[in-house]
Order: sequence, then C-alpha cells, then structure tokens
Amino acid sequence: MTDRTLRTTDDLEVVDFAKADGLVPVVAQDARDGRVLMVAWANREALEQTLATGKAWFWSRSRQSLWMKGETSGNVLELVSLHADCDRDTILARVHPTGPACHTGEATCFGDLAATHEAAPSAEILTELEDTLRARQQERPEGSYTVRLLDDENLRLKKLGEETAELVTALAKSDGERIPEEAGDLLYHVLAALRGADVELSEVWRVLADRRG
Repeated sequence: MTDRTLRTTDDLEVVDFAKADGLVPVVAQDARDGRVLMVAWANREALEQTLATGKAWFWSRSRQSLWMKGETSGNVLELVSLHADCDRDTILARVHPTGPACHTGEATCFGDLAATHEAAPSAEILTELEDTLRARQQERPEGSYTVRLLDDENLRLKKLGEETAELVTALAKSDGERIPEEAGDLLYHVLAALRGADVELSEVWRVLADRRG
C-alpha cells in the first residue's frame, strides 16, 4: 500500500506481528522537529490502545504487560499519527511529547538534543499552526478570532477570498515587504478552512507527495 498511515484498528490488519512473536518495534518521533525520542515494543493491543486514547502505549517484555508512556511521570506522548514501514513490521509513531521522553530526564533516549535544536523546519511550523487551530476549536477561548472562523463557514470562505486577493495585489505591485505577510495570512486562513472542513494537513501532504512521486 502507498499510504501506510494507521488510522483505525482495522488498519492494523496490515501489520506483520508474526516476525517477532506478536510484537513490532515502535519508533517515537517528535512531530514538531523530527527528533527520534525513543524506541519500544508494541503488540496489537498496545497499538489499539494508542489509536483509541491518542497516547502512546507499548508492551513491556520484562513485565509482560501493557504500559502507557508517562503513566507515572506524566510525560505522555500525544499521538499525531501512526505509520507502518514498507515491510509492515516496524511502526513510526509521530507524537507530541509533554515532557522528557527518557526515564533519565533527558529529552530523548539518545541524548538530550534540545540544546542543539534550532528553528523548526517550515513544514513543521504549519503543523504547529494546525495544532493551535485544533486546540482553539476544542478549548474555545472567549473572544478568539479563530473560534469565530471555525464556527462560521461563510466567514471562513469570505476571509479566504479576501486574503487571496490581498496576496495577488501585493504580488502585482512587487511589494517585497507585503508579499510574505499576505502569504502568511493566506496560509493561516487556508489551515482554518481545512480545520473547518475536518480535513487534516497530513492529507494535503499526502496529495503533494503522490504528485511529486
């Protein structure tokens, strides 16, 4: 399959658990900056729990039991997406860590890379913006412009048209200062329109990847 994203428990049918006696390795990756946080094992039940709760669950080979990352420390891994590799025997879990991923207190099990981490890649900035929009939709802070947009389809479409026109005007005038500002405004309203339509940014990335390939 081209799209190896695991969205539901039915998607787990493609995962090859047989190679390691019912287990698969899971690589937990920070969805914001791409850092590999940790590697652990999971069985089907652990992955089902991950999909059901939106938090990373694994299988402890020493305790022979399920465990949720951060269950005692509070440093949970919030799930963004699950993906099977080409052989369907390894899982990539893109997550948002809520604290250090390693039991030693370091950011990752491969050393604390936070000190050397620089600005997030451009694509991840859009992902962070999408996360902010999702949070506004759920928390609904009073007076939020984003909440107004998400609640009003006509307003979303109107603003999308206005921001497009403003970018076109800036481009026509070769206004080097305004072009990036208007482009930024348009990207925000595009993401708001996607969120209002319940379309994930990852779906857009997949379309672009398919077209590139």
